[in-house]
Amino acid sequence: MLITRKVEFSASHVCRNPRLSDEENQRVFGLAANPNGHGHNYLLEVSLEGEPDPVTGMVFDLKEMKDVLNREVVEPFDHRFLNHEVPPFDRVIPTPENIARDIWRRIEPHFAGRGHRLHSVRLYETPDLYVDYFGGQPCSA
Repeated sequence: MLITRKVEFSASHVCRNPRLSDEENQRVFGLAANPNGHGHNYLLEVSLEGEPDPVTGMVFDLKEMKDVLNREVVEPFDHRFLNHEVPPFDRVIPTPENIARDIWRRIEPHFAGRGHRLHSVRLYETPDLYVDYFGGQPCSA
């Protein structure tokens, strides 16, 4: 069984690789390469997998899940310029893929064990663009 919780945060970023020229960055990242950055209202969906506890009927305490997401994601990310204020994005390009991977790294230890596990992180950068991350599991073709 899967349970999913949503949280939102707003953040700005710039997608540039310092090893590329301005022209190459513009070609690869388009408008996202603007050195002044740009912002998004991100929507994050986190899913846990497990069986409901026979006593509580819950896979995981939803209030505790919300507290973890607020503490580990919303508080450090919300209203921040990711490249300047949120490690590791001072050295990692804050693409939605890298942000989703970092969110997994931040929250996975809080959801390991007790008959459940982190199943997936889905990060919407815009309403029509999202990334699913499954913790480094190999892709099947």
